[in-house]
Amino acid sequence: MTLPKDLIDPSASAGDIIPIGPVPNPPPLVGLRALRGIIRRRSIIGALEVFHREMGDVFRLSVPGFNPIVLAGPEACHFVLIEARDQVRWRMEREPITLLLNHGVLVEDGDSHDHLRRAMNPSLHKQMILRQIKAMWRCADRVAEAWVHGEPVDMLVEMRKVALLVLTDTLFGVDFQPEMRRLWPGVLRAVRYISPGPWVVWRGFSGLGYNRHLRQIDSYLFGIIAGRRAHPRPDSGDMISVLIDAGLSDDLIRDQLMTMLIAGHDTSTASLSWALYLMGAHPDAMRRARDEVLSAIGPDQPPAPEHLPRLRYLDQVMDESLRLYPPIHLGSRVAAADLEFGGYAIPAGSRVLYSIYLTHRHPDHWPQPEHFDPDRFAPGIKHRPYTFVPFGGGPRNCIGAAFAQVELKVVLARLLQRFDLTLLSHNVHPHMGATLEPRPGVLMRVDRR
Repeated sequence: MTLPKDLIDPSASAGDIIPIGPVPNPPPLVGLRALRGIIRRRSIIGALEVFHREMGDVFRLSVPGFNPIVLAGPEACHFVLIEARDQVRWRMEREPITLLLNHGVLVEDGDSHDHLRRAMNPSLHKQMILRQIKAMWRCADRVAEAWVHGEPVDMLVEMRKVALLVLTDTLFGVDFQPEMRRLWPGVLRAVRYISPGPWVVWRGFSGLGYNRHLRQIDSYLFGIIAGRRAHPRPDSGDMISVLIDAGLSDDLIRDQLMTMLIAGHDTSTASLSWALYLMGAHPDAMRRARDEVLSAIGPDQPPAPEHLPRLRYLDQVMDESLRLYPPIHLGSRVAAADLEFGGYAIPAGSRVLYSIYLTHRHPDHWPQPEHFDPDRFAPGIKHRPYTFVPFGGGPRNCIGAAFAQVELKVVLARLLQRFDLTLLSHNVHPHMGATLEPRPGVLMRVDRR
Protein backbone atom coordinates (compact mmCIF):
# COMPACT_ATOMS: atom_id res chain seq x y z
CA MET A 1 0.00 0.00 0.00
CA THR A 2 1.41 3.39 -0.91
CA LEU A 3 0.77 6.79 0.53
CA PRO A 4 -1.88 8.70 -1.41
CA LYS A 5 -0.56 11.85 -3.01
CA ASP A 6 -2.94 14.01 -1.03
CA LEU A 7 -1.02 13.09 2.12
CA ILE A 8 2.12 14.64 0.67
CA ASP A 9 1.81 18.33 0.02
CA PRO A 10 5.08 20.24 -0.30
CA SER A 11 3.18 23.52 -0.15
CA ALA A 12 1.74 22.79 3.30
CA SER A 13 3.03 25.30 5.80
CA ALA A 14 3.80 24.71 9.47
CA GLY A 15 0.64 24.20 11.47
CA ASP A 16 -1.48 23.07 8.51
CA ILE A 17 -4.01 20.36 9.20
CA ILE A 18 -4.26 17.93 6.31
CA PRO A 19 -7.41 15.81 5.99
CA ILE A 20 -6.28 12.47 4.68
CA GLY A 21 -8.24 10.44 2.17
CA PRO A 22 -8.39 9.07 -1.31
CA VAL A 23 -9.65 12.34 -2.84
CA PRO A 24 -7.07 15.15 -3.03
CA ASN A 25 -7.89 18.09 -0.80
CA PRO A 26 -6.08 21.39 -0.41
CA PRO A 27 -4.58 21.63 3.07
CA PRO A 28 -6.69 24.15 5.00
CA LEU A 29 -4.87 26.42 7.40
CA VAL A 30 -5.55 26.36 11.10
CA GLY A 31 -8.22 29.05 11.28
CA LEU A 32 -9.45 31.56 13.78
CA ARG A 33 -11.85 29.02 15.31
CA ALA A 34 -8.91 26.76 16.16
CA LEU A 35 -7.03 29.70 17.66
CA ARG A 36 -10.08 30.56 19.78
CA GLY A 37 -10.18 26.92 20.91
CA ILE A 38 -6.57 27.07 22.07
CA ILE A 39 -7.12 30.37 23.90
CA ARG A 40 -10.38 29.26 25.49
CA ARG A 41 -9.00 25.97 26.81
CA ARG A 42 -5.41 27.18 27.17
CA SER A 43 -4.46 23.85 25.67
CA ILE A 44 -4.14 22.14 22.30
CA ILE A 45 -7.19 20.12 23.42
CA GLY A 46 -9.42 22.98 22.25
CA ALA A 47 -7.72 23.01 18.86
CA LEU A 48 -8.11 19.24 18.44
CA GLU A 49 -11.83 19.59 19.12
CA VAL A 50 -12.09 22.20 16.37
CA PHE A 51 -10.11 20.07 13.91
CA HIS A 52 -12.30 17.07 14.72
CA ARG A 53 -15.46 19.08 14.22
CA GLU A 54 -14.25 20.45 10.89
CA MET A 55 -12.59 17.36 9.40
CA GLY A 56 -14.11 14.30 10.98
CA ASP A 57 -12.62 11.24 12.63
CA VAL A 58 -9.42 11.07 10.57
CA PHE A 59 -7.00 13.93 9.91
CA ARG A 60 -3.31 14.61 9.85
CA LEU A 61 -1.37 17.34 11.63
CA SER A 62 1.41 19.01 9.69
CA VAL A 63 3.97 20.48 12.07
CA PRO A 64 7.74 20.47 11.40
CA GLY A 65 9.11 17.27 12.89
CA PHE A 66 5.69 15.99 13.95
CA ASN A 67 3.14 14.70 11.42
CA PRO A 68 0.84 12.26 13.20
CA ILE A 69 -2.37 10.80 11.83
CA VAL A 70 -5.12 11.46 14.38
CA LEU A 71 -8.05 9.06 14.76
CA ALA A 72 -11.19 9.44 16.87
CA GLY A 73 -14.40 7.52 17.51
CA PRO A 74 -15.23 3.94 18.54
CA GLU A 75 -14.22 2.46 15.17
CA ALA A 76 -10.80 4.08 15.50
CA CYS A 77 -10.34 2.80 19.06
CA HIS A 78 -11.34 -0.71 18.02
CA PHE A 79 -8.98 -0.52 15.05
CA VAL A 80 -5.95 0.47 17.13
CA LEU A 81 -6.69 -1.64 20.20
CA ILE A 82 -8.00 -4.80 18.53
CA GLU A 83 -7.78 -5.07 14.75
CA ALA A 84 -4.28 -3.68 14.22
CA ARG A 85 -2.84 -4.24 17.68
CA ASP A 86 -0.10 -6.55 16.39
CA GLN A 87 0.79 -4.12 13.62
CA VAL A 88 1.35 -1.01 15.73
CA ARG A 89 4.25 -0.48 18.10
CA TRP A 90 4.13 1.04 21.57
CA ARG A 91 7.90 1.34 21.91
CA MET A 92 9.58 4.46 20.52
CA GLU A 93 13.25 4.28 21.30
CA ARG A 94 14.26 7.94 21.49
CA GLU A 95 11.31 9.29 23.43
CA PRO A 96 11.45 10.32 27.09
CA ILE A 97 8.90 7.76 28.26
CA THR A 98 11.08 4.95 26.91
CA LEU A 99 14.24 6.51 28.35
CA LEU A 100 12.54 6.75 31.75
CA LEU A 101 10.78 3.38 31.85
CA ASN A 102 13.48 1.54 29.84
CA HIS A 103 11.87 -1.92 29.62
CA GLY A 104 8.74 -1.23 31.60
CA VAL A 105 5.64 -3.14 30.55
CA LEU A 106 4.07 0.03 29.15
CA VAL A 107 6.75 0.50 26.48
CA GLU A 108 7.34 -3.12 25.48
CA ASP A 109 5.85 -5.01 22.56
CA GLY A 110 5.17 -8.63 21.67
CA ASP A 111 6.52 -11.47 23.79
CA SER A 112 8.46 -9.13 26.07
CA HIS A 113 5.30 -7.26 27.03
CA ASP A 114 3.33 -10.48 27.51
CA HIS A 115 6.02 -11.98 29.74
CA LEU A 116 6.20 -8.89 31.96
CA ARG A 117 2.42 -8.61 32.19
CA ARG A 118 2.11 -12.24 33.29
CA ALA A 119 4.78 -11.66 35.93
CA MET A 120 2.99 -8.59 37.33
CA ASN A 121 -0.57 -9.88 37.21
CA PRO A 122 -0.61 -11.77 40.57
CA SER A 123 0.00 -8.53 42.49
CA LEU A 124 -2.92 -6.88 40.67
CA HIS A 125 -5.44 -9.73 41.00
CA LYS A 126 -8.89 -8.68 42.21
CA GLN A 127 -8.66 -10.63 45.47
CA MET A 128 -5.28 -9.07 46.19
CA ILE A 129 -6.71 -5.59 45.52
CA LEU A 130 -9.65 -6.12 47.89
CA ARG A 131 -7.15 -6.99 50.62
CA GLN A 132 -5.66 -3.52 50.16
CA ILE A 133 -8.82 -1.48 50.83
CA LYS A 134 -7.83 -0.81 54.43
CA ALA A 135 -4.46 0.55 53.33
CA MET A 136 -6.18 2.78 50.74
CA TRP A 137 -8.48 4.60 53.17
CA ARG A 138 -5.73 4.81 55.76
CA CYS A 139 -3.49 6.57 53.25
CA ALA A 140 -6.28 9.05 52.54
CA ASP A 141 -6.64 9.63 56.29
CA ARG A 142 -2.92 10.23 56.69
CA VAL A 143 -2.92 12.98 54.09
CA ALA A 144 -6.16 14.49 55.40
CA GLU A 145 -4.75 14.72 58.93
CA ALA A 146 -2.87 17.84 57.85
CA TRP A 147 -5.97 19.62 56.55
CA VAL A 148 -7.18 22.52 58.66
CA HIS A 149 -10.93 22.75 59.22
CA GLY A 150 -12.44 25.56 57.16
CA GLU A 151 -9.24 26.23 55.20
CA PRO A 152 -8.59 25.84 51.44
CA VAL A 153 -6.75 22.83 50.09
CA ASP A 154 -5.47 22.17 46.56
CA MET A 155 -6.83 18.74 45.79
CA LEU A 156 -4.51 18.28 42.82
CA VAL A 157 -1.53 18.37 45.17
CA GLU A 158 -3.24 16.44 47.96
CA MET A 159 -4.51 13.66 45.71
CA ARG A 160 -0.99 13.21 44.35
CA LYS A 161 0.16 12.58 47.92
CA VAL A 162 -2.68 10.10 48.46
CA ALA A 163 -1.97 8.31 45.17
CA LEU A 164 1.75 7.99 45.97
CA LEU A 165 1.10 6.63 49.46
CA VAL A 166 -1.54 4.18 48.23
CA LEU A 167 0.60 2.85 45.41
CA THR A 168 3.79 2.38 47.41
CA ASP A 169 1.99 0.92 50.43
CA THR A 170 -0.16 -1.57 48.53
CA LEU A 171 2.03 -2.57 45.58
CA PHE A 172 5.55 -1.99 46.90
CA GLY A 173 4.95 -2.82 50.55
CA VAL A 174 6.79 0.28 51.80
CA ASP A 175 5.87 3.52 53.56
CA PHE A 176 6.63 6.40 51.21
CA GLN A 177 5.67 9.16 53.64
CA PRO A 178 9.14 9.53 55.26
CA GLU A 179 10.57 9.96 51.73
CA MET A 180 7.81 12.24 50.41
CA ARG A 181 9.59 15.55 50.92
CA ARG A 182 12.95 14.29 49.62
CA LEU A 183 11.60 12.54 46.52
CA TRP A 184 8.70 14.88 45.67
CA PRO A 185 10.85 16.94 43.22
CA GLY A 186 11.91 13.74 41.48
CA VAL A 187 8.33 12.54 41.09
CA LEU A 188 7.27 15.86 39.58
CA ARG A 189 10.36 15.89 37.37
CA ALA A 190 9.53 12.42 36.06
CA VAL A 191 5.99 13.52 35.21
CA ARG A 192 7.31 16.59 33.36
CA TYR A 193 9.99 14.47 31.68
CA ILE A 194 7.42 12.32 29.86
CA SER A 195 4.93 15.14 29.22
CA PRO A 196 4.60 16.66 25.73
CA GLY A 197 7.21 19.33 25.18
CA PRO A 198 9.80 20.64 22.70
CA TRP A 199 11.17 17.11 22.26
CA VAL A 200 8.04 16.23 20.25
CA VAL A 201 9.22 18.36 17.31
CA TRP A 202 12.91 18.70 18.13
CA ARG A 203 14.59 15.47 19.18
CA GLY A 204 17.84 17.31 19.85
CA PHE A 205 16.23 19.29 22.67
CA SER A 206 18.16 18.58 25.88
CA GLY A 207 16.25 20.68 28.39
CA LEU A 208 14.46 17.64 29.78
CA GLY A 209 17.62 15.67 30.47
CA TYR A 210 17.78 12.79 32.93
CA ASN A 211 18.87 14.84 35.94
CA ARG A 212 19.75 14.20 39.57
CA HIS A 213 16.13 14.20 40.72
CA LEU A 214 15.37 11.26 38.43
CA ARG A 215 18.51 9.48 39.58
CA GLN A 216 17.27 9.86 43.16
CA ILE A 217 14.11 7.98 42.22
CA ASP A 218 16.23 5.25 40.63
CA SER A 219 18.35 4.98 43.77
CA TYR A 220 15.23 4.72 45.92
CA LEU A 221 13.76 1.93 43.79
CA PHE A 222 16.97 -0.09 43.66
CA GLY A 223 17.24 0.34 47.43
CA ILE A 224 13.83 -1.15 48.19
CA ILE A 225 14.48 -4.00 45.72
CA ALA A 226 17.74 -4.80 47.55
CA GLY A 227 15.93 -4.62 50.88
CA ARG A 228 13.28 -7.07 49.73
CA ARG A 229 15.89 -9.52 48.44
CA ALA A 230 17.68 -9.33 51.78
CA HIS A 231 14.44 -9.71 53.75
CA PRO A 232 11.93 -11.72 51.69
CA ARG A 233 8.22 -11.60 52.46
CA PRO A 234 6.84 -15.00 51.47
CA ASP A 235 3.25 -14.94 50.24
CA SER A 236 2.94 -11.18 50.76
CA GLY A 237 1.74 -10.69 47.20
CA ASP A 238 3.34 -7.25 46.81
CA MET A 239 4.70 -6.48 43.37
CA ILE A 240 8.38 -6.49 44.35
CA SER A 241 8.12 -9.94 45.94
CA VAL A 242 6.10 -11.26 43.00
CA LEU A 243 8.66 -10.02 40.47
CA ILE A 244 11.57 -11.41 42.49
CA ASP A 245 9.82 -14.78 42.64
CA ALA A 246 9.30 -14.59 38.86
CA GLY A 247 13.08 -14.41 38.41
CA LEU A 248 13.34 -10.86 37.05
CA SER A 249 16.63 -9.01 37.35
CA ASP A 250 16.96 -5.91 39.52
CA ASP A 251 17.01 -3.75 36.38
CA LEU A 252 13.78 -5.24 35.03
CA ILE A 253 12.09 -4.97 38.42
CA ARG A 254 13.16 -1.33 38.62
CA ASP A 255 11.58 -0.69 35.22
CA GLN A 256 8.23 -2.13 36.30
CA LEU A 257 8.28 -0.22 39.60
CA MET A 258 9.10 3.03 37.80
CA THR A 259 6.22 2.34 35.41
CA MET A 260 3.77 1.89 38.28
CA LEU A 261 5.22 4.72 40.37
CA ILE A 262 4.97 7.34 37.64
CA ALA A 263 2.25 6.17 35.25
CA GLY A 264 0.16 4.58 38.00
CA HIS A 265 0.17 7.37 40.54
CA ASP A 266 -0.24 10.17 37.97
CA THR A 267 -3.38 8.67 36.45
CA SER A 268 -4.92 8.23 39.90
CA THR A 269 -3.97 11.79 40.81
CA ALA A 270 -5.78 13.16 37.78
CA SER A 271 -8.83 10.89 38.20
CA LEU A 272 -9.34 11.79 41.86
CA SER A 273 -8.80 15.50 41.23
CA TRP A 274 -11.27 15.67 38.34
CA ALA A 275 -13.92 13.72 40.25
CA LEU A 276 -13.64 16.12 43.19
CA TYR A 277 -13.70 19.13 40.90
CA LEU A 278 -16.80 17.94 39.04
CA MET A 279 -18.66 17.10 42.24
CA GLY A 280 -17.66 20.49 43.63
CA ALA A 281 -18.92 22.19 40.48
CA HIS A 282 -22.20 20.25 40.73
CA PRO A 283 -23.26 20.35 44.40
CA ASP A 284 -26.34 18.19 43.76
CA ALA A 285 -24.09 15.37 42.57
CA MET A 286 -21.84 15.90 45.61
CA ARG A 287 -24.83 15.67 47.98
CA ARG A 288 -26.22 12.60 46.24
CA ALA A 289 -22.85 10.82 46.37
CA ARG A 290 -22.32 11.77 50.02
CA ASP A 291 -25.81 10.62 51.02
CA GLU A 292 -25.15 7.28 49.33
CA VAL A 293 -21.82 6.87 51.14
CA LEU A 294 -23.37 7.66 54.53
CA SER A 295 -26.27 5.31 53.84
CA ALA A 296 -24.11 2.44 52.56
CA ILE A 297 -21.21 2.73 55.00
CA GLY A 298 -22.29 5.02 57.82
CA PRO A 299 -20.55 8.05 59.31
CA ASP A 300 -17.88 6.21 61.30
CA GLN A 301 -17.17 2.77 59.85
CA PRO A 302 -14.44 2.89 57.19
CA PRO A 303 -14.98 1.49 53.67
CA ALA A 304 -14.75 -2.29 53.37
CA PRO A 305 -15.09 -4.71 50.43
CA GLU A 306 -18.75 -5.41 51.16
CA HIS A 307 -19.59 -1.71 50.88
CA LEU A 308 -18.27 -1.15 47.35
CA PRO A 309 -21.17 -2.76 45.41
CA ARG A 310 -23.61 -0.48 47.25
CA LEU A 311 -21.91 2.70 45.99
CA ARG A 312 -23.59 2.69 42.59
CA TYR A 313 -24.02 6.44 42.17
CA LEU A 314 -20.39 6.99 43.11
CA ASP A 315 -19.54 4.56 40.32
CA GLN A 316 -21.56 6.74 37.95
CA VAL A 317 -19.75 9.87 39.09
CA MET A 318 -16.40 8.17 38.57
CA ASP A 319 -17.33 6.96 35.09
CA GLU A 320 -18.67 10.34 34.01
CA SER A 321 -15.51 12.01 35.31
CA LEU A 322 -13.40 9.54 33.35
CA ARG A 323 -15.53 10.18 30.27
CA LEU A 324 -15.11 13.94 30.39
CA TYR A 325 -11.48 13.96 31.48
CA PRO A 326 -9.78 10.62 30.79
CA PRO A 327 -6.31 10.78 32.41
CA ILE A 328 -4.78 8.94 29.46
CA HIS A 329 -6.43 11.14 26.87
CA LEU A 330 -4.36 10.10 23.84
CA GLY A 331 -2.88 6.81 22.71
CA SER A 332 0.32 6.98 20.68
CA ARG A 333 1.52 4.20 18.37
CA VAL A 334 3.77 3.76 15.34
CA ALA A 335 2.54 1.75 12.38
CA ALA A 336 4.83 -1.25 11.93
CA ALA A 337 3.30 -2.06 8.54
CA ASP A 338 1.22 -0.37 5.87
CA LEU A 339 -2.32 -0.16 7.24
CA GLU A 340 -5.69 1.03 6.08
CA PHE A 341 -8.47 2.48 8.17
CA GLY A 342 -11.80 3.66 6.82
CA GLY A 343 -10.47 3.86 3.28
CA TYR A 344 -7.43 5.91 4.33
CA ALA A 345 -3.82 4.81 3.99
CA ILE A 346 -1.58 4.70 7.04
CA PRO A 347 1.93 3.97 5.77
CA ALA A 348 4.47 2.05 7.82
CA GLY A 349 6.42 4.33 10.11
CA SER A 350 3.56 6.79 10.61
CA ARG A 351 2.77 8.03 14.07
CA VAL A 352 -0.85 7.17 14.89
CA LEU A 353 -2.66 9.01 17.66
CA TYR A 354 -6.09 7.81 18.73
CA SER A 355 -7.90 10.35 20.86
CA ILE A 356 -9.75 8.94 23.84
CA TYR A 357 -10.77 12.49 24.78
CA LEU A 358 -12.44 13.14 21.42
CA THR A 359 -14.03 9.71 21.42
CA HIS A 360 -15.53 10.30 24.87
CA ARG A 361 -17.01 13.58 23.65
CA HIS A 362 -18.07 12.40 20.21
CA PRO A 363 -21.44 14.05 19.47
CA ASP A 364 -22.60 11.03 17.44
CA HIS A 365 -22.46 8.86 20.54
CA TRP A 366 -22.86 11.19 23.52
CA PRO A 367 -25.78 13.68 23.65
CA GLN A 368 -24.62 17.04 25.05
CA PRO A 369 -21.13 15.58 25.35
CA GLU A 370 -19.64 18.45 27.37
CA HIS A 371 -22.38 18.25 30.01
CA PHE A 372 -21.62 16.46 33.30
CA ASP A 373 -24.35 13.86 33.78
CA PRO A 374 -23.55 10.81 35.93
CA ASP A 375 -26.93 9.32 35.04
CA ARG A 376 -25.48 8.45 31.62
CA PHE A 377 -24.03 5.47 33.48
CA ALA A 378 -27.12 4.57 35.50
CA PRO A 379 -27.87 0.84 35.85
CA GLY A 380 -29.42 -0.60 32.71
CA ILE A 381 -28.00 2.01 30.33
CA LYS A 382 -25.71 0.51 27.72
CA HIS A 383 -23.21 2.29 25.50
CA ARG A 384 -21.82 1.28 22.17
CA PRO A 385 -18.56 -0.66 22.56
CA TYR A 386 -15.39 1.45 22.39
CA THR A 387 -17.21 4.74 22.95
CA PHE A 388 -15.92 4.65 26.56
CA VAL A 389 -12.32 3.49 26.89
CA PRO A 390 -10.66 5.26 29.84
CA PHE A 391 -8.51 2.18 30.46
CA GLY A 392 -8.01 1.21 26.84
CA GLY A 393 -9.30 -2.14 25.64
CA GLY A 394 -8.36 -5.55 24.35
CA PRO A 395 -5.41 -7.65 25.52
CA ARG A 396 -3.34 -4.53 26.29
CA ASN A 397 -5.88 -2.69 28.39
CA CYS A 398 -4.47 -0.86 31.40
CA ILE A 399 -2.84 -3.44 33.68
CA GLY A 400 -3.85 -1.37 36.72
CA ALA A 401 -7.47 -0.74 35.70
CA ALA A 402 -9.08 -2.83 38.45
CA PHE A 403 -6.71 -1.41 41.06
CA ALA A 404 -7.44 2.16 39.97
CA GLN A 405 -11.22 1.69 40.06
CA VAL A 406 -11.15 0.31 43.60
CA GLU A 407 -8.71 3.00 44.74
CA LEU A 408 -10.84 5.83 43.33
CA LYS A 409 -14.01 4.53 44.96
CA VAL A 410 -12.41 3.92 48.36
CA VAL A 411 -10.60 7.27 48.53
CA LEU A 412 -13.60 9.30 47.32
CA ALA A 413 -15.95 7.48 49.69
CA ARG A 414 -13.63 8.12 52.62
CA LEU A 415 -13.32 11.84 51.83
CA LEU A 416 -17.07 12.26 51.38
CA GLN A 417 -17.63 10.41 54.64
CA ARG A 418 -15.30 12.66 56.64
CA PHE A 419 -15.54 16.09 54.98
CA ASP A 420 -17.83 18.65 53.44
CA LEU A 421 -15.96 19.89 50.38
CA THR A 422 -16.72 23.22 48.73
CA LEU A 423 -15.18 24.23 45.41
CA LEU A 424 -13.63 27.70 45.69
CA SER A 425 -12.64 28.31 42.08
CA HIS A 426 -14.30 27.20 38.85
CA ASN A 427 -11.44 28.61 36.79
CA VAL A 428 -10.01 25.20 35.89
CA HIS A 429 -8.93 23.90 32.50
CA PRO A 430 -7.54 20.57 31.25
CA HIS A 431 -3.77 20.52 30.85
CA MET A 432 -2.14 17.99 28.51
CA GLY A 433 0.77 16.69 30.54
CA ALA A 434 1.69 13.08 31.12
CA THR A 435 -1.99 12.82 31.97
CA LEU A 436 -4.91 15.19 31.50
CA GLU A 437 -4.98 17.11 34.75
CA PRO A 438 -6.91 20.10 36.11
CA ARG A 439 -4.91 23.31 36.09
CA PRO A 440 -4.09 25.44 37.98
CA GLY A 441 -5.51 23.06 40.59
CA VAL A 442 -8.70 22.13 42.43
CA LEU A 443 -9.05 24.54 45.34
CA MET A 444 -11.62 23.36 47.88
CA ARG A 445 -12.55 24.38 51.41
CA VAL A 446 -12.54 21.37 53.73
CA ASP A 447 -14.90 21.20 56.69
CA ARG A 448 -14.67 18.16 58.94
CA ARG A 449 -17.98 16.41 59.50
